[in-house]
Amino acid sequence: MLSRREFSRLALATSAASTLTAKIDSTVGGVLIGVQTYSFRDRSLEDAIAAMRQIGLGYVELWSGHVEPRDLKRDDLRKWRLSTPMDHFRNVRNAFNDAGITLYAYNYSFRDDFSDEEIARGFEMAKALGVKYLTASSNVSTAKRVDPHAARAKITVGMHNHSNLKPNEFARPEDFAEAMKGMARYIAVNLDIGHFVAAGFDPVDYIAKNHARIVTLHLKDRRKNQGENVPFGEGDTPIKEVLQLLRKMKLKIPANIEYEYKGADTFIEVTRCFDFCRKALA
Repeated sequence: MLSRREFSRLALATSAASTLTAKIDSTVGGVLIGVQTYSFRDRSLEDAIAAMRQIGLGYVELWSGHVEPRDLKRDDLRKWRLSTPMDHFRNVRNAFNDAGITLYAYNYSFRDDFSDEEIARGFEMAKALGVKYLTASSNVSTAKRVDPHAARAKITVGMHNHSNLKPNEFARPEDFAEAMKGMARYIAVNLDIGHFVAAGFDPVDYIAKNHARIVTLHLKDRRKNQGENVPFGEGDTPIKEVLQLLRKMKLKIPANIEYEYKGADTFIEVTRCFDFCRKALA
């Protein structure tokens, strides 16, 4: 969550900055390794950015919880989204720019209870943040409402999967196919390879066949059959094979670390995840 105090500090820092920090390049063997800022959910945005810089992660998918208040009820959150000035988001973008970090996508999860105005507002936020992609833990049916807004804004929305094999939720290849069928040119995939494995599917095969419609990956390790999240390399998710496929096919799809297992300090665990990725591509 970005507090008023943090927002003021970010605004002052970005306005006072006279030179931009050199860009951080966390490409490993031609593969773009980044992070979903949800990995740093125990930290403020300012502290999360500092951690990314120290670890050396230069590509980021921004979790809405680092931008929006986390303690608002649904109706109050809707009001916040519809009334917050776009300068709030521009200052967030400037903070990443000044840190030398590429803000690639914003995670804004359209759901069935979103109003049309709330959907449209997500694309205004994306433009203020300067991103070409939104990612969304959404409903399959909501994609039809989102696509016209995405087409007008020319911003692609990557639908995020979980392992819940339930109607109207993204989990199976068929769920992605349903959302992308017909003229839905701006609906795409944000493939979480850990959840995909836990639901019983093969991310290597899916990426090889559908990479043209994948905008981002989430890297996590889970066990099969709805198994738990575990440290990288201890589960059934073929993280190494996925990364090597990206290198082999020369795919410029950011592979974003999403730390979710029970570990120690988030900084330590994300660093371990990044080290795993570098070793997988050595």
